[in-house]
Amino acid sequence: MAREVQITVDCADPERLATFWAQALGYELQGPPPGFGSWEQALTAFGVPPERHNDAHAVVDPAGAGPRLYFQRVPEGKAVKNRVHVDVRAAPDVQGEERMTALEREAARLVEHGATRLERHEPAPPMTAGHIVMADPEGNEFCLD
Repeated sequence: MAREVQITVDCADPERLATFWAQALGYELQGPPPGFGSWEQALTAFGVPPERHNDAHAVVDPAGAGPRLYFQRVPEGKAVKNRVHVDVRAAPDVQGEERMTALEREAARLVEHGATRLERHEPAPPMTAGHIVMADPEGNEFCLD
């Protein structure tokens, strides 16, 4: 039986990363529980002190097809390269220079939202498609594929 998947990211600033990944994936910030106009209202009603309002944030696929991404604040910073990373399929059916041009456009857009461009990998046999390695605002690596 298949299971529903949530991807959890440890981070220093959940709201910032949630906002970035919503932009990167075409997701939206998860709304507050029913009966509340904002998360601030809900968290205050639940007795969460203001300094803890940014302990967690989530983004969801508006179409309901992709996994929920959950960002939780942790005290330690990122120390080493990710063992698991996200591939953002920005040009899945495009080849050659047209593909790399599309990936470059997406890389530039994501840099405007706080990403860092790390390196470009040209198409080379046996692989027929290149990709661009990026990092989100907290340094988590991902690929534009």
